[in-house]
Amino acid sequence: METIIPSSAYLHIPFCRRRCYYCDFPISVLGDKTDINTSLSIQNYVDVLCKEIQVTPSDNVPLKTVFFGGGTPSLLSPVYLEKILTTLDQYFGINSDAEISLEMDPGTFTLQQLQSYKNLGVNRFSLGVQVFQDELLEKCGRFHRLQDIENAIDLIHQVNIDNFSLDLISGLPYQTLETWQYSLEKAIKINPKHLSCYDLVLESVTAFGKQYKPGKFPLPNDEMAAQMYSLTQQILTNAGYEHYEISNYAKSGYQCLHNRVYWENKPYYGFGMGAASYTNKQRFTRPRTRQTYYDWVEELLKSGYSIDSPYLTNLDYLLETFMLGFRLHEGIDLSSISNKFGQIIIEKIYNILLPYTQQNWVEFIDENGKIINKINNNNWQESAKIRLTDPDGFLVSNTILATLFEEFEQNSR
Repeated sequence: METIIPSSAYLHIPFCRRRCYYCDFPISVLGDKTDINTSLSIQNYVDVLCKEIQVTPSDNVPLKTVFFGGGTPSLLSPVYLEKILTTLDQYFGINSDAEISLEMDPGTFTLQQLQSYKNLGVNRFSLGVQVFQDELLEKCGRFHRLQDIENAIDLIHQVNIDNFSLDLISGLPYQTLETWQYSLEKAIKINPKHLSCYDLVLESVTAFGKQYKPGKFPLPNDEMAAQMYSLTQQILTNAGYEHYEISNYAKSGYQCLHNRVYWENKPYYGFGMGAASYTNKQRFTRPRTRQTYYDWVEELLKSGYSIDSPYLTNLDYLLETFMLGFRLHEGIDLSSISNKFGQIIIEKIYNILLPYTQQNWVEFIDENGKIINKINNNNWQESAKIRLTDPDGFLVSNTILATLFEEFEQNSR
């Protein structure tokens, strides 16, 4: 497994007005009335974040993608955003044509703020809409309402922002197939370049996780969740969006380059509370609370940059490549796998996944991009890529991956 120098950076901005009922992200709640321009909590956090950037070893490879996630990064005043970007540029460099993304929530930014973000180089914005019904937004504990969404879209148009994305969530309590379809159709009318459509994940530590049971009313059951997923694929692809990743859709030329770094299993820097990194064949996650994160950065400053995290094995890398790559519509490049691990691995993968081709969940693709309709022992060597079918294969991706992982892990013992 060769070492690749990262050219992408994720910055975690943990602040939120309130915690949504489904959220288990590492966040810090500010309340509804905190002034983001004078908040000492935000100022101190940005100072520590910049210290972490400064102490991180740089390989002099300029960043091609920068992603501000959270939390709610639009609670970051332009002054602080500028400080972070300047620090990144000084210590790593940022390409002049880099994709710089910022997540935003409706009701958390002004026209002047948005214009300042754009002037600072942010060229991709992701708006956390979730749904287009006030009653569902309230049941989720969201800060914003439908009017805030409309106002946010108006501001985006006023600033002439072309590259923006909307985030939506299906599988919410009391959500129906009809209300989900309405949200999809409203999103299409807004005409963003990109849409992220996530299915609710019920985490035990969240308010929803404590209140509801998976598949039990008022949550949609498994059949209804699958119908929502298939409906999303049908409506958005018919509207001209490419279903390029299991949860993501884009107009031509507007895929999220930063997130593709994750799905292609490439290394990246992470900075900030709870942020994950993949560098030097190591994955590690920072502490999830502000004070423990501050303490961790102080230790870095005292001892130098030394990360106590195990190195990925070849098996780790192989399984992660499938776990991440199967999220992409184009699938996984088998020649790359063969070059790293040998042709015998490709034969093993073929034998494991062959039953799923017969169920129309997995497809082998030849070098011309055509599906090998009758894959067998005589022609599997012609495969250039392997992918899950859309939507059926995507819907059972966990089942397929579980089989793949079990077979490889058993043979490695």
